[in-house]
Amino acid sequence: MAEYPAAIATQQVDNERVCVTEWRFPPGHATGWHKHGYDYVVVPMTDGVLTLQHPDGSRTEGPIKMGQSYYRDSGVEHDVINLTAREIVFVEIEFKTPRP
Repeated sequence: MAEYPAAIATQQVDNERVCVTEWRFPPGHATGWHKHGYDYVVVPMTDGVLTLQHPDGSRTEGPIKMGQSYYRDSGVEHDVINLTAREIVFVEIEFKTPRP
């Protein structure tokens, strides 16, 4: 697996209930390999296509559209990479409290 410079993570809120992080991906940057410990919502701030590297080594493209949020359950494991020529930005909201 290729190594990429780290995307820029700016924590906006971190309390007992949620963690809100702005992620900025300059071209050629990535989150690094990680597994989500919480359910989360992503709010795209720009349009773009991110490349997702999966545990089996495969890659898929994940188009995002500004303002079109999406939800994922905890347990997702991947590296998120910007292989495009422009910066991509989204806000991630992790829910620390379990679902009822």
